[in-house]
Amino acid sequence: MEAIEDLSELSESMRQAASLLADDDPSDDAAPRRPTTFLNAVALGNVGAGKSAVLNSLIGHPVLPTGENGATRAPIVVDLQREPGLSSKSIVLQIDSKSQNVSASALRHSLQDRLSKGASGGSGRGRGDEIYLKLRTSTAPPLKLIDLPGIDQRAVDDSVINEYAGHNDAILLVVIPAMQAADVASSRALRLAKDIDSDGTRTVGVISKVDQANGDAKTIACVQALLSNKGPKNLPDIEWVALIGQSVAIASAQSAGSENSLETAWRAEAESLKSILAGAPQNKLGRSALVDTIGKQIRKRMKVRLPNLLSGLQGKSQMVQDELARLGESMVQSAEGTRAVALELCREFEDKFLAHITSGEGSGWKIVASFEGKFPDRIKQLPLDRHFDLNNVKRIVLEADGYQPYLISPEKGLRSLIKIVLEMAKEPSRLCVEEVHRVLLDIVNASANATPGLGRYPPFKREVVAIASNALESFKNDAKKMVVALVDMERAFVPPQHFIRLVQRRMERQRREDELRNRSSKKTQEAEQSMSKRASSPQTDSEQGGGSLKSTKDKSGQQDKDTKEGSNLQVAGPAGEITAGYLLKKSAKTNGWSKRWFVLNEKSGKLGYTKKQEERHFRGVITLEECNLEEVEDEEPSKSAKDSKKANGPEKTPSLVFKITNRVAYKTVLKAHSAVVLKAESVADKVEWVNKIKAVIQSKGGSFKGPSTEGGSMRQSHSDGSLDTMARRPADPEEELRWMSQEVRGYAEAVLNSLAANVPKAIVLCQVEKAKEDMLNQLYSSISGQSNAKIEELLQEDHNAKRRREKYQKQSSLLSKLTRQLSIHDNRASVSSYSNDTTEAESPRTPSRSGEDWRSAFDSASNGPVAASSNSESRSRSADGRSRRYENGDVSSGANSGSRRTPNRLPPAPPRY
Repeated sequence: MEAIEDLSELSESMRQAASLLADDDPSDDAAPRRPTTFLNAVALGNVGAGKSAVLNSLIGHPVLPTGENGATRAPIVVDLQREPGLSSKSIVLQIDSKSQNVSASALRHSLQDRLSKGASGGSGRGRGDEIYLKLRTSTAPPLKLIDLPGIDQRAVDDSVINEYAGHNDAILLVVIPAMQAADVASSRALRLAKDIDSDGTRTVGVISKVDQANGDAKTIACVQALLSNKGPKNLPDIEWVALIGQSVAIASAQSAGSENSLETAWRAEAESLKSILAGAPQNKLGRSALVDTIGKQIRKRMKVRLPNLLSGLQGKSQMVQDELARLGESMVQSAEGTRAVALELCREFEDKFLAHITSGEGSGWKIVASFEGKFPDRIKQLPLDRHFDLNNVKRIVLEADGYQPYLISPEKGLRSLIKIVLEMAKEPSRLCVEEVHRVLLDIVNASANATPGLGRYPPFKREVVAIASNALESFKNDAKKMVVALVDMERAFVPPQHFIRLVQRRMERQRREDELRNRSSKKTQEAEQSMSKRASSPQTDSEQGGGSLKSTKDKSGQQDKDTKEGSNLQVAGPAGEITAGYLLKKSAKTNGWSKRWFVLNEKSGKLGYTKKQEERHFRGVITLEECNLEEVEDEEPSKSAKDSKKANGPEKTPSLVFKITNRVAYKTVLKAHSAVVLKAESVADKVEWVNKIKAVIQSKGGSFKGPSTEGGSMRQSHSDGSLDTMARRPADPEEELRWMSQEVRGYAEAVLNSLAANVPKAIVLCQVEKAKEDMLNQLYSSISGQSNAKIEELLQEDHNAKRRREKYQKQSSLLSKLTRQLSIHDNRASVSSYSNDTTEAESPRTPSRSGEDWRSAFDSASNGPVAASSNSESRSRSADGRSRRYENGDVSSGANSGSRRTPNRLPPAPPRY
């Protein structure tokens, strides 16, 4: 009985372990308890096999109805609890939370009535017709006994049996009457048990009513063979126990207040079985043997389940420890400990915040997206077309000058226009600051949520977020002031060089227009003079005309000769898009010429040069799509050109010089140079270079300016002091204003592009960098400056986190306890299994003294009835070599085959039960 008590504790520990693995709380009484089936015992057998009598023997009281009138017609579940303080006669029936002392006979009659009503009311045999009893006694082991109807009844099918015995760890008690021991191989109850428990680890065979087979030697031989594990080969390898079954009823009938009558009846039963089954193992006889065998099978079943359960507990323990580490330990209840916890939480928040910004873990990429996407787009979407509309420019210029109109250039109007346009850049800059501020706030919240410690203390988490948000708010205001100051700086000072270039370009344009007008008027005068001379002296004119015609032919022939000499340029590429050759580059420092190797790529629009042709890397590259091309006069003509000029008069040789400038006046073309002056080696080279460069520039929207002729006469007319050219028709004022507004727009766009690059720098400095340093410093200083009472108030742990920690701490403690207990039982089971295996190996089973009577009995059962008329027939071996057969039933084991031997204190057993 003590072994069963230990198994009961082990079963409870395993139940708690299973509840823990299912994430239930085993200590919560309100929660539904997970059932355990290790201590369940299900009785299987035919009608009249004695199932109820066997269960009564286990209970210690004749509670279950027996006999023909008490046949079990519905499942009866008896949940037993052992209470040593009760007397052996006491039975306590527990219904819900109430307890009531009852007698065995009253319970038995009540069950008979319910079974009779159930039989007349229906034929159901499922859980709906189940009868449940919860009893407390001092005689019963802590088992749950289940008495099923006979399996040979038509109303009982395999589903009812599987419902109680399948898919769990219940012990199967296969009850077979002793008189049917010879036919045990054909028992349906054994077949069902084998289907349910194929390895036989939870099946116990019970041979009941042994006293009724006392006079049958063959039956006794079969019973002894089964108890000695020498039954037919097709039987499952299970443990067998022999019972009489009526000891409890007899003890109940004879007890007249004796406290020890039940133990006396059990001992008498064992003695009687020993006298009947003299050749059987004595540890398999009687009720005590049945209890021990059931305990042994329960332990075997638990041994099968323990390894998996321990493995699951180890995994659960690791998970619980990880969760406890995440939740953290309970806060130290001291001023220094509280402050240390607060600063440690600030450090954890700092690590998460820096990781979100620097590593891109959080929303840090949104800051770059704002700088490279939304902010430049807003700058480009400013309504410059509306502000630089000619009518708007006129209005601004008119309002800026007031009553006094401008003299040369509308400087005040242009400055006012620039300020108005640049003022529009303030709003996109402020919006960019706001966007970065929102991103930083999101990073602060995300970092706080990602800090495990802050999740435990919601008030402290809110305080940290509030301090960080206030710091970011001040940084946002500083950033707004900074970006507005950048815009105001550009508005306050406009470089004067830009307006100087405006005047210079306007005067140069006027000079070119005057030159064109002078050239056309001079040609008209020469034509008129020629016509008048021809009218006055035709012959002279013809002679002179012949001479001039000859000189003209000589000039054109010389130019054609220079052009037809051919260029020295090299052309490469699939479509001839690459042109290379030498050009002279004018130095801005020495004002001298340097010979360089130039390469033009018409496809990419780039013109690069190297010092030598063999060099692989360019020393400079000019992007032609941003440039203009202009032909200029050669300031220092060559010696041959001077000689030809002296010989032929004032004729000019073609210039070999051309210049590349940027479309925007203040931008550079190459390195720090605003213009690049180049000179070809020949006229043919110059023509090819100019044509190809001009094609590239004009395809990109650039302009080309040809050479200015008649420069000497124009300069002469200007130097004469004559005001004729200045007094001619003035330029169109509206055209002049349009041209100046375009130049001002180019300057404004350049300043806006500069702001698009500089405003993000200011924002990073004033917001992002300060958030990484100043904000965290303010956080530490603010928390450190709080009083101990305030910090304790902030470090109020979240109730859910506290509950979860307590839950996991309780689970951790229970896991340690259960793991220790189950490990001890597992080790004991291993040692016990090893000792049993060693004992079986050292002492193999030997045949019993009964010889071959048990084989004869089983063979008779399988081949048909055997005649027992002759007592003198000797033993003989069959022709096919099978086992010997005893015809008379006498055995040589020395067992008494006469009348039944029962203790004198027990009356004869009733004929049927």
